Amino acid sequence: MSSTDDAAYEDDENYALYRDAWGIPHLHAPDPLRLSYAQGRTTAFDRAWQLEVERLRAEGASASLLGPDSVAWDRFARQSRLADTARRCYAELDPETAAWVGAYVAGVNDGLASGAARDERFGHAPEPWEPWVPLAVWISTHILFAGFATKLWRERVARALGDEAVTLFATDGPGTAGSNGWLVPGDRTATGAAILAGDPHRFIEDPGVYQQIRIACPDYDVLGLAVPGVPGLAHFGHTGGVAWAITNAMADYQDLYEERLRTLEDGRIEALGPDGSWEPVARHTETITVAGAGPVEVEVLETARGPVIIRADATDATDAADPADDADGGRAPAPARQTLSLRYPPRVRRDLGFAALPALLRARTVADVDAALDGWAEPVNVVHAADTEGGLLHRVAGAVPLRDPANRLRPVPARDARHAWQGWADTPAEPVQGFAVMANARGIASPLGVEFAPPHRANRIRELLSGSADWSAKAMAEVHADTHLASAAPLLALLPALEGLSAAADALRTRLLGWDRHMDAESTDATVFSAFRAATVRRFAADPVFAGLAAAPDGPEVFHPWLYLLPRVGYALEGLLGTTLLPGLDRPAHVRAALEETAAAGTPDAPWSQVHRLAPWSALPDPDAVWPGLGGDHDCVNATSTVPGFSDLTARASAARFVWDLARREDSLWAVPLGADGVTGAPHHRDQLPLWARCALVPVVTDWSRLTKESA
Repeated sequence: MSSTDDAAYEDDENYALYRDAWGIPHLHAPDPLRLSYAQGRTTAFDRAWQLEVERLRAEGASASLLGPDSVAWDRFARQSRLADTARRCYAELDPETAAWVGAYVAGVNDGLASGAARDERFGHAPEPWEPWVPLAVWISTHILFAGFATKLWRERVARALGDEAVTLFATDGPGTAGSNGWLVPGDRTATGAAILAGDPHRFIEDPGVYQQIRIACPDYDVLGLAVPGVPGLAHFGHTGGVAWAITNAMADYQDLYEERLRTLEDGRIEALGPDGSWEPVARHTETITVAGAGPVEVEVLETARGPVIIRADATDATDAADPADDADGGRAPAPARQTLSLRYPPRVRRDLGFAALPALLRARTVADVDAALDGWAEPVNVVHAADTEGGLLHRVAGAVPLRDPANRLRPVPARDARHAWQGWADTPAEPVQGFAVMANARGIASPLGVEFAPPHRANRIRELLSGSADWSAKAMAEVHADTHLASAAPLLALLPALEGLSAAADALRTRLLGWDRHMDAESTDATVFSAFRAATVRRFAADPVFAGLAAAPDGPEVFHPWLYLLPRVGYALEGLLGTTLLPGLDRPAHVRAALEETAAAGTPDAPWSQVHRLAPWSALPDPDAVWPGLGGDHDCVNATSTVPGFSDLTARASAARFVWDLARREDSLWAVPLGADGVTGAPHHRDQLPLWARCALVPVVTDWSRLTKESA
């Protein structure tokens, strides 16, 4: 343990559980296995309902509890073989890691009953976990991270607008998980030691997707943000001597293959392989139990590439076009709906990188973190780390396949050998020079991806950090809270040239051009800008140039969020304002009409926070919940995403905020959107919500004498 954390404490034979004033658990055990058990048991006590839902989602069985609305996810989970992949990855774990994961599962199973007894949402006894379930939770949490569904959208765009437009809407879009992260070296801080800070951006859920926790034993003492259902501290941790944090690298490492299938007279199915021969397809059926409705049968197919996640509605015994159609090596005319298989690294490698998790807990230096992450696989992350010896780290970690560049853009033909995977890419690393910033923009991970976030968040963080050379942990809250919206500039730049405006529209233009471009919670100008932007987005989306993209998407519902035109236009508006690929799009006319529409509707004088309110997801929403208004917007550092043109509500935002101080760990800070307890109505269920809403942070407590001991 850190020398600053060596105050006396008591523990019993198994483990000791302490809590701070926010109900955050601090655990101590005699060894790593009993500590992992303690983490599992405490998580089950605090979050039994959340663990039950996550297990069911990972197994493709959530409809048995949540009803028909969950069938779409369950079908995808089964067809993509999430649980089976977790079983395979668990079977390949080294004995030490398997025992560590197993200890966590044993703790979960011993804590579920007492946790369920606290939560009135339980009308049943939770089922025990199998040892592989934490791996399944991890896979189901991250299977959509790399955005393979975006390839479905690009395919749709290419058909409607041509191949040259395939990346027209490239941006950090509606289904993506992003983050901010920054590393301030010791020569830029008041203490002379480095500071790490950041916030992962995810869909906000109730209970929260990150769990504040501290886990200590004689081998290590680490605090950080855990994923409920998964042992250790994979993404964000502080040992006292070294700290680490990640953001989504925006790498592309999952591929979709156009499959040509045929059904034989005896019912067997075959797929056309890259050597021109027909290959056997594994096939079986599974049944989804649905609460309040009849069961749903699911056909599960897997080719040599991977599980089939979309099956064409074949009109004869063979799916897709005849391979002779593209005998010259070009792309065959694609059917309206393709049969697609998904190839993703954990299924291919039988490895998630879980051996890195206990290694991270044992880390003492940046070199230890770096070595641990050499074995990381899923998802692909950009990593910052710093230690008390002055070591700094900025690298990418994860498994990215080497393959034809076309694989990254859209579905590729399985029968073409050019698209086979050819090994694994080296992950880049860079020296830290000045401030290191990671905000999903192009940078260190550029060679590994296609679509990245606009540079606004990263540039703004650098600008703010450059304003001081004596940063402290407390001052980092100012960076977290920044609401400057640089992406407003291209839209506002079109206003001065507009002629013949009505008096009301001219007044509105003057107001918008005088706005300071901050989406502050109390700003009425921010509300006005959002209304104008929304009108612009709707008019762009209705333009005839996009007519081929306007229809409602078909195919599996789980992919529909990636396939609707309006959100795509909203997130890509900045690029659409400047692209040369759409000569028929009359941008000034649409902007002028949007300005007139907004002015005619009456200038809204409501504060931004009155319309920009949190709207979290919950498996069983609390009808009495009142959610706060927020500042920020999609491209702000305070990234509280709306869907421009559709809603000012925010469902995706900072799923946690943290500041790791390497000078004194007890000066570190953190906050989550709700609280430490997953039980509705519990004292610590939503006690951090008011602080989180205004980007305030909770002090980290490391002195055991300041904690309250509970019975383990």
